[in-house]
Amino acid sequence: MKNFLICIALGFSLIFQSCGNSQIDANKKLREEVIAVHDEVMPKMGQLKSLEKSSLQMAEDLANSSEPDSARIVALKELATQLDQAYESMFVWMRQYDVEDGEKTPEEVKAYLEEQMKKVSLVNQDIKSALEKADSLLKK
Repeated sequence: MKNFLICIALGFSLIFQSCGNSQIDANKKLREEVIAVHDEVMPKMGQLKSLEKSSLQMAEDLANSSEPDSARIVALKELATQLDQAYESMFVWMRQYDVEDGEKTPEEVKAYLEEQMKKVSLVNQDIKSALEKADSLLKK
């Protein structure tokens, strides 16, 4: 009977361990996906600042021209603000992102990474949106 209980305990232990390992593996994959979303737009950070500077310069040039277009000046300044906010949002996200699991359970890590995926996806979209707007507005 004692051997039977030991076998049952060992069996449950193996089942729980294998379930935990699959969650750990899933979390590792999810972390890689979060970083991939980040890595997609991180190389564009310099472009954001460059376009912000160009936008502000164009607004200044228009303001100093003989026939200033106030609507376009406002649009260029709003674009510069959007580009700066997209730039800053990446660094805000990076500062709060935890690369270590610490003492969290695999379930807590999963919840954390799912929340981080939402946040970094929003950052990604903000950057892409700002770049698209710059592309259309600065070509005029």
